[in-house]
Amino acid sequence: MGSDSETESTSIKERRNLIALAPIAKPLAGKKLRKRTLKLVRRASESKCLKRGVKEVVKSIRRGQKGLCIIAGNISPIDVITHVPILCEEADIPYLYVPSKEDLATAGATKRPTCCVLILTKPTKGELEQEVKEKLQADYNQVVSDVAELTSSLI
Repeated sequence: MGSDSETESTSIKERRNLIALAPIAKPLAGKKLRKRTLKLVRRASESKCLKRGVKEVVKSIRRGQKGLCIIAGNISPIDVITHVPILCEEADIPYLYVPSKEDLATAGATKRPTCCVLILTKPTKGELEQEVKEKLQADYNQVVSDVAELTSSLI
């Protein structure tokens, strides 16, 4: 009976997150893509291929680093992140919204809720093992292709 109450609380939590969602949060990841994206964020965090927070993400984009930008959709006030999608489009970086900043922070291995993260294609320092690099690249390519498909369906 514990599983029924868990699913009820999860659906209530998801509904609450969708209510708090900003109106500009498009393209928004569906359930399957969200799960895959957060898994990629976790793997990128372990590999040191992740920039967290608006300040770091904007700095990286302006420096010309490429990657995938994931933005939380429940940010208040929304003015904090409204410029990030524009920067991403100018730099030709794919971006995606996820409903919860708390889930994004958990996946990124921080305790503080995170507005946005940038998953880099290669680590800022050092090199990755070939096996880890291949797995990260495969997941990255899968999510980027899903984001491209989702974005093209919005146009």
